[in-house]
Amino acid sequence: MAFVLGGGGVLGASEVGMLAALLDAGVRPDLVVGTSVGAINGAAIAAEPSATTIGQLTRLWSGLGVSDVFTGGPAKRVATVMRHGHLHSNLPLRALLRSHLPDTSIEELPVRFQCVAASIERAAAHWFDRGPLVEAVLASCAVPALLPPVRIGDEHFIDGGIVDSNPVGRAVELGARTVYVLHVGRIERPLRPPRWPWEAGLVAFEIARRRGFTEAMARLPAGVAVHVLPVGEDRSAPLVPLRYRSTGGLVRRIRQAEQATAAYLEDAAAGRVRPVDVG
Repeated sequence: MAFVLGGGGVLGASEVGMLAALLDAGVRPDLVVGTSVGAINGAAIAAEPSATTIGQLTRLWSGLGVSDVFTGGPAKRVATVMRHGHLHSNLPLRALLRSHLPDTSIEELPVRFQCVAASIERAAAHWFDRGPLVEAVLASCAVPALLPPVRIGDEHFIDGGIVDSNPVGRAVELGARTVYVLHVGRIERPLRPPRWPWEAGLVAFEIARRRGFTEAMARLPAGVAVHVLPVGEDRSAPLVPLRYRSTGGLVRRIRQAEQATAAYLEDAAAGRVRPVDVG
C-alpha cells in the first residue's frame, strides 16, 4: 500500500489533514512517494507514521511564517536575482528540514520512501532512494526562480513537480497495488480560459500536470486500486495563490482536508464509494 504525495507549495498543508485521516482510520503505508512539498510531508510520515508525526506536522504548518522559507525584502530579492538568478536562498528551508526531519539516509527510514527531482544536466526525472534525506527533499522542493538548484554529486536538481507532480505511476512501478493519492486540490477544480498574462502561465502548467496525471493513470496495469483523496475546499477558489509567500488559512486547509478524507474513507469502507479500479 502506497501514499503518493503531490506538489503544490503552501497548498501542501492539505496533505497533513489527509494523512491524519488515513492514520486515524488505521491505514498505514508500506511505501511513500513524494514530490516537492509532498516530499517534505512524505519524508516525515515515512520516518514515523504515527499521530505524533501528525501533531508535529500540524504545528509546523500552523506556525509557518514567510521568513521560515523565504527571506529578504524586495531590494534584497532583486539583488539575489541579479547575482544568483533566483529570488531566495535555500538556507532557511534547509534549516527547517533539518529541524523537522531525522538526520538519516533514505534507505534507513522505517517505511520505504522515494522522492523525485528534475535533473538539469540530464533533463530527466531523478528518483532519490538512498543518500542523505534532507538533501534529497531539498532538491525535490527547489522551485525554479524562487530557490536555487541543489547540487548533489555532479548534477543540479530542481523541483520534482516539473517532471512528476503526482507520481502515482512510480508507486505502482515499485509494486504498490493500492494507492492513496494525496494532492493539493488543483486537480479537482475546473479550468477556465485565463484573463491575465500570469494566469496564462498557471493554466498552461495546470494543463501539463493534469495531462501527466491522466496519462499515468491510463498506463497503470490491471488490478491497481487508486484512491484520489478529496481536499474539501471551495472549487471556485484560485488555482494557485498568487502570493506564494502567504501562509494564511493553512490551519483551515488542514482541517478541511482531514474532514473530507475521513468522510471519503468512511464511505469507502461502507461501499458507498469505490476507488479507481484499473483494468
